[in-house]
Formats: sequence, structure tokens, C-alpha cells
Amino acid sequence: PAAVSAVPAPAALPAGEPQQLGTFTVTATAPGSLSVEVADPEGEGPAERFKLIVKDSGRVAETFDVTAKKGGRSYVVTQVKEHSRLITVQEAAPAGQLARPENQTVALSAPVAAAASTDAPPAAGATDTGPAQYLGDSADRTGFGGLEAVDAISMVAVPDLMAAYQRGAIDLEAVKAVQLGLISHCELMGDRVAVIDPPPGMNARQIRDWRQETAGYDSKYAALYYPWIKAFDPATGQGRLIPPSGHIAGIWARNDFERGVHKAPANEVVRGAVDLELQITRGEQDLLNPVGINCIRAFPGRGIRVWGARTLSSDPAWRYLNVRRYFNYLEESILIGTQWVVFEPNDHNLWARIRRNVSAFLVNEWRSGALFGARPEEAYYVKCDDETNPPESVDLGRVICEIGIAPVKPAEFVIFRLAQFSSGSGELEE
Repeated sequence: PAAVSAVPAPAALPAGEPQQLGTFTVTATAPGSLSVEVADPEGEGPAERFKLIVKDSGRVAETFDVTAKKGGRSYVVTQVKEHSRLITVQEAAPAGQLARPENQTVALSAPVAAAASTDAPPAAGATDTGPAQYLGDSADRTGFGGLEAVDAISMVAVPDLMAAYQRGAIDLEAVKAVQLGLISHCELMGDRVAVIDPPPGMNARQIRDWRQETAGYDSKYAALYYPWIKAFDPATGQGRLIPPSGHIAGIWARNDFERGVHKAPANEVVRGAVDLELQITRGEQDLLNPVGINCIRAFPGRGIRVWGARTLSSDPAWRYLNVRRYFNYLEESILIGTQWVVFEPNDHNLWARIRRNVSAFLVNEWRSGALFGARPEEAYYVKCDDETNPPESVDLGRVICEIGIAPVKPAEFVIFRLAQFSSGSGELEE
């Protein structure tokens, strides 16, 4: 991929002296009084598995559940390279001789700052992860810009954005910049919806404040889900908290296939979720749902389910996610289904054929329950005649068809009216 221009980051300190750790070497890459401890892992596992604990001045700074077996996702060299900001681990023996280090504690020598040079240009690729690398460039086919060339996309999520935030590569301000860029991309394309992740570690009040005061997103092409999900990580054999966007994108796809795009992707089981970062109460649900935060909740006997289907739009017409996505589906389907119109004689016969084709498609949608109305006339209308195609429009080579539909909206609330009478009888109205 092409390099992205950005303000160069401060030069990193040179690494300290490598220290032996069995068949590996470990080196400090950050200042401080660092040490590395090898300990037994929690629970049972392979003999080559161990826990690597990085301490700064005696306090635990990083912990890795790793293995000395090369090739796996939990390989110690790979895990430390991807997730540690304090140390690096290298192999000190051939692959066939690598073994689990003995339980021990090794003190690391701190890196020494090199003399600063004001004349030397910054090294290529020395910049950290930043918003520019996510936003990308459409000409170079990088980042969100690269997705502009792909017409088949209907949803976009960036789960690794929060991973970058967790490891300290970007801050919350940069997270907001990337999410705004994601939303702008979806609005520009007009045929896809963004799945937004919340920052980790927030309670219901904090996420509401973040949504309204800090983020302030207002778009019919974006949806926010909360809280984070705990899923089983096969690399470590333990559960870990992950952003919800990946699971949500899967739920959208499953719902589209099994029920149809018109059905709200809510009250659906989050498969693979073993727990939630925070258990949402009914009162918190009532607080978060009106501001467009779609909650993920655990229900006794029913599992962990998505319990919201709203966009981040303040426009009541586009409040519901299924309405926005269903319109995207209709627009794309009708555009593809009417491509035969191009270069046909622009006359009354063409207009009648367009009306028949579009009406045939919409009546099938109505019969499947996607449109609201007791009769087709109440569910949609298709207009393509002299009024929508005046002579000046025909002279410009355009044919215009006006289509109106009444989409179904989800029943968010089921209301019961309960009355008790002095006679001892009761009445329940649902």
C-alpha cells in the first residue's frame, strides 16, 4: 500500500541490551525499571504454554498468555510483537530447539537515548497508526477510500480501531476522527451503513454522555452498539472482551438471509458471546435507546441478544435501522433491474414498461410483508409518465420514475393496560 503523509512521530529510543530467557532473548524498548517474569499459566494446557509478565518498577504493566511453540497465534514472539509497548522477544535458537523458559525473573536494561539530530530527516514509515491510515485514499485504493471501488458492500465496521486505542497507538480524539470518516464514507456512497463501536470500560451514564457530548454523531447511515462482548479466544484458551461490531455485522447478514432486510436486526441471539462487559438493566435500556444506543443484553433463559435497532439520526423518518437498510436494498435492486432502460427510445411505451417492471418487484415485496398496507395501493406507488418526464427532461436524455413506499417499522414496545376492579374482577388490554 502507498505511504500516507502525516506529521512524523518522535523518534523511538534504541532498544536496550537483550537478556537471555531460555531459548529466547528479551529486550526493553521503553524507559523505566522493567523486568520480565515467567510464570505458570492459569488452568491446564500444553507443556510449552506459560505466562509472561512485564513489570515496571515492580508493578504489573503487561501480561501475556503465550506458548513457545512456533506457528500458533499465541506464539510468544508474535504476541509480544503485536501487543507489547515495553519489550520485544526474539528467538535465540533454531525453531526445532525452542522450549518453554524456566520460571524466573529477568531484569532488563533500559534503552539509552541517542544524541538528537536536527538535520536528519525522519525515517520512512516512522509514523504511528493514525486517522489518515484508516481514511486512506480512493486513488490508491487504501483505507475507507479503497472501499469506494466496491459496489457490493452494504455494511462497514472497524473493530481494529479499538484495538489500536487499547494499545495506546491512538487517543479518543483520533477514534472520533476515524469514526466520523467512516460515517462520511457511508453517507458519500449512500448504499452502506457504518457499525460504530463504543470505547471500552464505560458504564451506561458514561456511554450516554460520550454519545451526546463527545461524539455527537447524527447520521442515518450509522448505528452504535453497546456494551463490549466477551468471547472465547482459542489462541489463549480464555475469554476476552472485544468490540461488538464484528458480531453485529454477522447478525445483520444472518437476519438479511433468514428474515429479509425489512426485518429489524434485533431480538437476535449473539452467537459466540459468553458474557458482556456490563449487564444492562431495563432502566438503563430506557435511558440509552432514545439517544440511538442499541443495547446488547443478557436475558435469563434466552441468552445474549441485541435489543435495539436504531440509527444515530435525529430525523424521525430515518430512526429505524431496518428502514434505512431496506431503502438501500430497494434502491440498489431497482437500479440494477432497470439497467436495460439505457439507450431505449424515451417514449410512452418505455414508461409503461418501467412501471410494470417496478410494480411487479414491489408487489412481491408487499406480499413478503416488507411493505405496510392492506392492499398494494396502500403500500407503494410507481409514477412514470408525462408529468415526471417533461420534454426538457427527455431532451437531456433522462427518464425519471417516481416511487413511493410505506416500509414496515419495528414494534419496539408492547403495551399492556391492566385494570383491577373493586368487585375483584380484572381486565387486561394488550
